[in-house]
Formats: sequence, C-alpha cells, structure tokens
Amino acid sequence: MSESTKTITWSDPRASAAAAIQLSGLDFLKRMAAGEIPPPPIASLFGFELAEVSEGKAVFEVVPDDSHYNPIGVVHGGLALTLLDSAAGCAVQSTLPAGLGYTSLETKVNFLRAITSTTGKLQAHGWVTKPGKRAAFAEADLRDADGAVYATASSTCLVFPVG
Repeated sequence: MSESTKTITWSDPRASAAAAIQLSGLDFLKRMAAGEIPPPPIASLFGFELAEVSEGKAVFEVVPDDSHYNPIGVVHGGLALTLLDSAAGCAVQSTLPAGLGYTSLETKVNFLRAITSTTGKLQAHGWVTKPGKRAAFAEADLRDADGAVYATASSTCLVFPVG
C-alpha cells in the first residue's frame, strides 16, 4: 500500500474575522477573492477557493483528489456539502452591511452523482433566493466543467449583529 502526503498551511482566522466586522459582506468577500484577505482554514484543508463574488452570488472552485476519498472509493459527500454550504452562505454574506454576520441554520443537500479524483474542476454556485435582516435563504449547485450537476442545496441562514 502506497502512502501520500499533503501539507496544509493557513493564516490565523481571527485576523480575517476582525476584518469581516469592519466591512460589508461584499467588500470582505471581494478582498478575499482578490487575495487581500486570507481564506478560512477550511478552504486550505479541503483545497477550495472563492473564485467569484457579486451581490447575492458566490462561486467556489475545487479539483477533487484522492485526499477527499471516503472508504468506498469516491469523494466524501462532506466535500460537496462544504462547498454548497460555503457558496450559499457567502451569497448571503454578500448582501449584508458591515456589522451583520450570518450562520447556517440548515443546509439540505441532494447528491446526484458520484465525484471522483477524475471528475476535474467543480464549481459551487450559490445565490440568494430571499435576503433578510433576521433570516436569509439561498440555493446552490455543484457542477463540473461541462455543466453536469453533481449536487444541489438549499440553505437557511440566521442573520445577526457582530462585533
């Protein structure tokens, strides 16, 4: 049995969180996508990145590899769930003014086809279906380069004051 290694590096997430309090959600996420604010450690761990963001929309990208596999020989559903939750949540965050944050209350995922290390780049597109001051709602899908859908999600987020 051969073994592989993967080195993970990340920045202190508390510094990014402090910046998030001072900026609108959209400004914060745009700076993260531009590399001016470091991504959260989970992005480094799973190997995904925020590729695009605009008001009410967010796109994350990942290239699945063997380190994402589960015991039955395909990529663990947790990768898809994490990408979909991130895309939907950041879509909501992009609508928030400075001083408001969010957290996922519920994310429902439908897994439609298996992901493997040969699937290639995947994009998780998230969009807000109903913004709000106390609760916001979003959807997301996970697609390959040809547009085939691998998973879909709907999310409910709690919106609250931060700082």
